[in-house]
Amino acid sequence: MKPKVTMIAWNQNDNYVVTAVNNHLLKVWNSSTGQLLHDLVGHADEVFVLETHPFDCRIMLSAGHDGNIFIWDITKGTKTKHYFNMIEGQGHGAVFDCKFSPDGQHFACTDSHGHLLIFGFGCSRPYEKIPDQMFFHTDYRPLIRDSNNYVLDEQTQQAPHLMPPPFLVDVDGNPHPTKYQRLVPGRENCADEHLIPQLGYVATSDGEVVEQVIGQQTVDQDEPGLEPSILDGMIRQLQLEQDQRTGADQESAPSGLQNGEGTPRRG
Repeated sequence: MKPKVTMIAWNQNDNYVVTAVNNHLLKVWNSSTGQLLHDLVGHADEVFVLETHPFDCRIMLSAGHDGNIFIWDITKGTKTKHYFNMIEGQGHGAVFDCKFSPDGQHFACTDSHGHLLIFGFGCSRPYEKIPDQMFFHTDYRPLIRDSNNYVLDEQTQQAPHLMPPPFLVDVDGNPHPTKYQRLVPGRENCADEHLIPQLGYVATSDGEVVEQVIGQQTVDQDEPGLEPSILDGMIRQLQLEQDQRTGADQESAPSGLQNGEGTPRRG
């Protein structure tokens, strides 16, 4: 197999260059002379994440599709920390991206299963205040293009950036309580009744019908500043047609019993 470089990164002071090769090795080079200094061994699949520490020129982070996350001392060619992203019942999760915090005390990674992994010093108590599963209800909604080839949300026929702030839901599309909905930018100061999503039944790609968030539920659609609900409008129209048919039936029906004959019709 002909080796190919998949990623490249300079360290904090630019004295070293680290390259990731598709034979699963990381190579540390002297950036001035081009001399190969170290081969870093540990990954079992291709590496597409190389992140340098924000101020420590010795430290480099690597992560790859094998689910491994390494912290390396590139001056010595040794690994200082290792984490394997094993997911119970699903095997390992490939790591797609990692970033250090500005102070260098934490770093966060995302994987192929939609998880956010946060590493660092201290306790995890602040993170326990939020639910384990957080998605926007619009994350997987289908898009269409208009006559100008602009992207629109298929259901609302609106440009995605003009739609109201989305709701937070779990992986099955069930909305979280209102205290979590205020975490969404644009909903911080909303009244409780405006943080209750409108639920509806939606068919998935495999034909299964599931209950999901389809829009914002409002108490009074005539209240100024609130967007009208498409579903509520359809319900009103159906009710109006039903009322019209009911009225026509009542006009053509007998008003009651006449001389004890017949049966009155109910509208």
